[in-house]
Amino acid sequence: MSQLGEFVVNHWDLFLALAIILAMLIAPPLSRRLRGFHDVDPQEAVGLMNRQDAVLVDVREDKEYREGHVAGSMHVPLSGLNKNLDRLKSVQNKPVIVGCRSGHRSSKAAGMLRKHGFEQVYNLKGGMLAWENAGLPLSTEKTKKKRKADRK
Repeated sequence: MSQLGEFVVNHWDLFLALAIILAMLIAPPLSRRLRGFHDVDPQEAVGLMNRQDAVLVDVREDKEYREGHVAGSMHVPLSGLNKNLDRLKSVQNKPVIVGCRSGHRSSKAAGMLRKHGFEQVYNLKGGMLAWENAGLPLSTEKTKKKRKADRK
């Protein structure tokens, strides 16, 4: 046993590196478990929406949302999420996928929803940028206006 102690003292830098590597391997899964929600990529999100009637909550600001959003998504900007929790109560028992531009704001929003009793919460990993990069469709206000003009 004394040889182990001597080895550790003589090679402290190796043990420090080992500790850092172990921490890096253990931290992400532990962090996900503690957050209470999971990250999903755009394809997984579509699967949840199609198979489990999941609702996508878009927490981007108004201008970002108008530039392109997932058809049928609920728009609740992160800045007003706490004030609009009543609007979201209707989907509290469904899987809720939270999305933003890149996935950072939606991660905060997903944590807030978990704290308010939402059980099945998912963060759209990579946000709308990943959604677009996956070639998935977005709806825009311009498209809606154009369709109305075409009907006339």
